[in-house]
Amino acid sequence: MFRTLICCVVALASSTLQADDWPQWMGPDRDGVWRESGIVESFPAAGLKVKWRVPVSLGYSGPAVVGDRVFVTDYVRESGDIANSPRERTQLSGHERILCLNATDGKQIWEHRDKVTYKISYPSGPRVTPTVSGGKVYTLGAEGRLVCLDAAKGTLVWAKELKQEYKTEAPLWGFCGAPLVDGQKLICLVGGAGSVAVAFDKDTGRELWKALSAKEPGYCPPSIIEAAGQRQLIIWSSESLNSLNPESGSVYWTQPLKPDYGMSIMTPRKHGDLLFASGIGGVSATFKLNQSKPGAEVVWRGTNKTSVYAANTTPLIDDDGIIYGSDCMSGQFRAVKLETGERLWDSFAPTTNTRRGSHGTAFIVRNGNRYFLFSETGDLILAKLSAKSYDEISRFHVVDPTGECFGREVVWSHPAFANKCCFARNDKELVCVSLAK
Repeated sequence: MFRTLICCVVALASSTLQADDWPQWMGPDRDGVWRESGIVESFPAAGLKVKWRVPVSLGYSGPAVVGDRVFVTDYVRESGDIANSPRERTQLSGHERILCLNATDGKQIWEHRDKVTYKISYPSGPRVTPTVSGGKVYTLGAEGRLVCLDAAKGTLVWAKELKQEYKTEAPLWGFCGAPLVDGQKLICLVGGAGSVAVAFDKDTGRELWKALSAKEPGYCPPSIIEAAGQRQLIIWSSESLNSLNPESGSVYWTQPLKPDYGMSIMTPRKHGDLLFASGIGGVSATFKLNQSKPGAEVVWRGTNKTSVYAANTTPLIDDDGIIYGSDCMSGQFRAVKLETGERLWDSFAPTTNTRRGSHGTAFIVRNGNRYFLFSETGDLILAKLSAKSYDEISRFHVVDPTGECFGREVVWSHPAFANKCCFARNDKELVCVSLAK
């Protein structure tokens, strides 16, 4: 009897110590928080242990990790020049792939590929991290091919060509909004008249509702917040910030928020009853959410001398209401007061490392009271962030920058954190690095 009891206790303890998954963009709750324990306090002097490296092709999309499997998308180019032009579309021919790999050793389990012609700016592969839920994996290609696969076998469940069905074209920089699973719904940023946001049945692909019109859909992934006792779907189009009923698509409230070039990119961040969003062109604002019924009013709007203006990455807000994020105009990493927009400090160390650079980028993830920053230089950085300062603890070079931006080499892909590891990619390889204590 006693032995049986001990075995049950050990089994229960083991189940509570299972490694976290990273099943979608920015983690399980799309909040950029990694909740695993047993993670290194600093990096060893000899560097982190690289568990495996495997070849992949072109892509800005980050990996997703569920259990012992890693899912990543890429683009195998067959013809065309991948030279980047910020305001012009480039045509490529090739295949978009969805790869499923073993998380332990990186060996391929299955592959799905589709013939896709690109005609977008910065054409080096898909942008959207796979969303894995309920035994299915959902991917959205750069030209709007929405695919649902069986996660175990890689077999096709359903697919949709969003450009054809909704009579729209790919945004200049491609489809970027990671699909959101919410109950039975798969919510996507699409475009076209009355269909900036569309909810599909996640098992069949059948349209459930569509909502909103805008000149361009923008690039911001859908997200869910709670305020005024209501679950609210946040959709930031190229013209306005919108709150919708996620069950019906009906609009609760709208606030104008129009970044330059249609570049609504970051996911608006909620802290208490405040909601923050920003973008290129000095567009930045904090809104106060109504607590009696769905609604929002402006607390402040930014100027070029305040705030942080996000593009490639979504900032995080700490428990004290300090925003940390990459500024697309200066290339700095900044700390800003949420309540006022006051800039507290800035640094190039986590982004370009040494110099000013437009769209300097560092992807930010919190683990306990520390932050992991993945720099555009391909470095993984462990740091303490506060209202007073940026304090770097450790740095390790994971992958080489293989992309190009304004004449400098960059890697612009959000890593995944799961199984006490970091999974990061460039246009040549996907790498698994151990972060176990």
